[in-house]
Amino acid sequence: MDMKSSNSSPVLADPTPINKSRLGIHSNLLPYTQSGSSFSPGKNINVPRKKPGKLDDVRSNGWLDAMKSSSPPRKKIIKNFSFELASDDIDIAYSSWMLKYPSALNSFEEITSFAKNKKIAMFLDYDGTLSPIVDDPDQALMSHDMRSAVRHIAKYFPTAIISGRSRDKVYELVGLTELYYAGSHGMDIMGPISSSESASLEGKEVKLFQPAKEFLPMIDEVFRILVENTKDIKGAKVENHKFCTSVHYRNVEEKNWPTVAQCVHDILKQYPRLRLTHGRKVLEIRPVIDWNKGKAVEFLLQSLGLSNCDDVLPIFIGDDRTDEDAFKILRERNQGYGILVSSVPKEESSAFYSLKDPKEVMKFLKSLVRWKRLGEGGRSINNRWSI
Repeated sequence: MDMKSSNSSPVLADPTPINKSRLGIHSNLLPYTQSGSSFSPGKNINVPRKKPGKLDDVRSNGWLDAMKSSSPPRKKIIKNFSFELASDDIDIAYSSWMLKYPSALNSFEEITSFAKNKKIAMFLDYDGTLSPIVDDPDQALMSHDMRSAVRHIAKYFPTAIISGRSRDKVYELVGLTELYYAGSHGMDIMGPISSSESASLEGKEVKLFQPAKEFLPMIDEVFRILVENTKDIKGAKVENHKFCTSVHYRNVEEKNWPTVAQCVHDILKQYPRLRLTHGRKVLEIRPVIDWNKGKAVEFLLQSLGLSNCDDVLPIFIGDDRTDEDAFKILRERNQGYGILVSSVPKEESSAFYSLKDPKEVMKFLKSLVRWKRLGEGGRSINNRWSI
């Protein structure tokens, strides 16, 4: 479904206070907020534009090492041919890595055997999972075939997109109304709206959960400061994802990465209620609350009354460090599978399986649909969640 042709779309509005009993949220899932008064735009700290401080800060605190470890090798150009670094050593390392994280396609029978008579719940990252990683985040578009595969998955299994992007942006990119969308690493969650619901809402907000709403003014301010303070760093790009802000350094020369890191470091020192996380060639500034993609998965399962059920099989597919929070939750619960998308060996992961790239993700999703259509998926389930 193309976004422009959709007649029914999620209603985006300011959230109403959350009714905890209606949502069925366990107390240990509620977000933690540091003690102290709420952020006041009129009393905020003003961080003027200035040159970054001493680069020793980001070298000593490990930021640069983290930036390098979270950044896959760049392509090299030799004699006009472009190819990924694929030496014998890397091939051997990847083969060895896959012994620990075997292909979800090669292990498909094992996965579906365990899934029989269970309710599958599908959770998907966007960038690097449903769409390829590209230099310009705005051009990270999913293919028509991938959109079709996700649409068919949602017909058989409740399906959620949990992304670091803003919920509005990832919905715009995916354009399917039948999905759940959790933007800003799960800090902005919304359920699907049917045509009948959309007709009766008349602009009212529904099925929305935002555990970090009080941080919106602070995130907006930090975004504006970062845009100003990084504008002279060639290739740097700052994005406002509503409940978090990202500084992309994919197109920044590696020799200038310390400057990017120090710039972010200097600003964060003035905002103790914000923290830094590392993604694939991106520095992400988030609120200091006990919330992440793993908590978003728990929230959705808890809201459905499925968290303590033995017949539920959550599957989370993602490619980035931030997806590890979800992989870890599934492993700790001993329930479901994390599937890591990567064509190169990565550091230790909490995932059970792997897929090489979005093409293999699409093949896996299509295989699940085919398996379900053949009637081997056990009991049928209602894929309309109610939050």
